[in-house]
Amino acid sequence: MTRKTADCRRFPSEANCTLTISGEEDEVLRAAAEHAVSVHQHQDGPELREQLLGMLEDEKVAP
Repeated sequence: MTRKTADCRRFPSEANCTLTISGEEDEVLRAAAEHAVSVHQHQDGPELREQLLGMLEDEKVAP
């Protein structure tokens, strides 16, 4: 399974967050949702998780 990443640096915010989360898709989605709620004051729910899922990228593996 391809690991995924969520990188807050791709989405500028008032918090100037630099967090990157990496792991299997379900782990990253769960952690990113918790982070979005606790740090960025988003409301958790299906819409947030759908947005987060859309921002996940495949992890780049060093050669």
